[in-house]
Amino acid sequence: MSSTPALLMRLVASAYATAEKAGTIVRKVMSGGDLGIVEKSGANDLQTLADRLVQQSICTSLARGFPYLTIIGEEDLPSQDVEEELIETGQYEEILKHSCPPQYSSIQEDQLVVWVDPLDGTKEYTEGLLDHVTVLIGIAYEGKAIAGVINQPYYNYQAGDDVALGRTIWGVLGIGAFGFQLKEVPDGKHIITTTRSHSNKLVTDCVAAMNPDKVVRVGGAGNKIIQLIEGQASAYVFASPGCKKWDTCAPEAVLHAVGGKLTDIHGNIIQYNKEVKHMNSAGVLATLRNFDYYASRVPDSVKEALVP
Repeated sequence: MSSTPALLMRLVASAYATAEKAGTIVRKVMSGGDLGIVEKSGANDLQTLADRLVQQSICTSLARGFPYLTIIGEEDLPSQDVEEELIETGQYEEILKHSCPPQYSSIQEDQLVVWVDPLDGTKEYTEGLLDHVTVLIGIAYEGKAIAGVINQPYYNYQAGDDVALGRTIWGVLGIGAFGFQLKEVPDGKHIITTTRSHSNKLVTDCVAAMNPDKVVRVGGAGNKIIQLIEGQASAYVFASPGCKKWDTCAPEAVLHAVGGKLTDIHGNIIQYNKEVKHMNSAGVLATLRNFDYYASRVPDSVKEALVP
C-alpha cells in the first residue's frame, strides 16, 4: 500500500465506514420504536427518522473529509447542525490496500459527484420487510458511475442471534466488487425482478415481454441489483419513471464492476453529472449477463411511452 492512497480509494474507504455507521443508525431507529414517518408525495413516497439521520450522517461525514465534493442526497432537509455522534471519520483499511485504477488516479475532489440514498426501500422498512432495505452511496466521475457502496442493515436478520447482522458491499470499476459471493442464474432461466409498490401497465407489459419463468417483486433498487449479482434474478426491469439517480448510481457501479450492465429502458447509459435531472425518466434495465436478450424484448410501445 502506498503511503498516500489515491483520492478515489480514500473516498470509497470513507464511504464504506460511513455506510456501516448508517446501518447502525437504521437499526437503532427501528429498535427505538418511533420511525418518525412523514409522507413526501403520497403513501408510496415516505420519509422516516432513519432517512433523515442517515442522510445527515453520510453527507456531513463525507463533506467534512472531502470538502470539495458535490454531494446530492435524496432527502430535502433544512440546514442544521449535525450531532457529533452521527459523524464518521474512519476508513475501511482493506479498500486502501487496493491500487487505484490508473484512469482514476489523478482525479480531483471537485470532479466527483456523490449520490446518496440514505434508505432505499423506505416503504418496506416501515412494513417490516427489512431484507429489502439498503443504504446507497454512489460515486460518479465525468457523468459515469465508477464506484459504489451498498450497506444492507438487516442482512442475516432472520438467521438467529449468534449471526452478525448487516453487511457492506463495495465496488470500483477496474478493481471489482467485494463483500458477497458472485452467482448467476442457470442458463436459459429468465427470472425477472421488478418493483413491488410502483407497478403499472407499462411495467407489467414490459415484464411479460421478457417471457419470464418467474417474476420477483421486491422493494429497493439496491436490493434488486444484489439479486442479480447473487443469482436470484437474471434481469431487473422497471419500465417507469419512478426511480432517481441516487437509487441507481451505487448499484450500477457495483454491477458494472463485475461485468454487468445497467441502462435506461432504451439501452442508453445513465448520466450522473451534477447538473443532470434527478429522475430516471426512461426507466431501468439491468442484467449481470445476456443484456442484449432482454433489451431486444422491450416492446416498442414501452419505449415510445418512456422519453429519455
